[in-house]
Amino acid sequence: MLTNEVTKENLNKLVVSFYTRVLKDDLIGPIFKDVLGEDMKGDKWQAHIELLTNFWASIALGDFTYNGNPFAPHVQFQDKLSIKAFEQWMKLFFVTLNTIYEPQIAQQFLARSKNIAGNFIRNLQLS
Repeated sequence: MLTNEVTKENLNKLVVSFYTRVLKDDLIGPIFKDVLGEDMKGDKWQAHIELLTNFWASIALGDFTYNGNPFAPHVQFQDKLSIKAFEQWMKLFFVTLNTIYEPQIAQQFLARSKNIAGNFIRNLQLS
């Protein structure tokens, strides 16, 4: 059943479900495996999942537990990133959103994530 309410719990479900898809993806899965490993139960993955849950909670709920810089980590992996990789990230994210949230909420997340991805692509000077 799709939800029409955003909570920290379903944001965590979004993040876990999304990265489960990512790890199975031939294009962007290897990027994340290289950085975080193959086991989502590992310490690096658990920290990433918590960080991203807090990131989306800061955007969607005004939660103040996120204190990172979302762009900074991408700079060190710039050589592995491409517009195509960001497009695939968006595709998988949107598919995942649609398994958790009602369409109007999914669209809000999609709009925000497109904006973020566009800024990253520009700032990383990807072509």
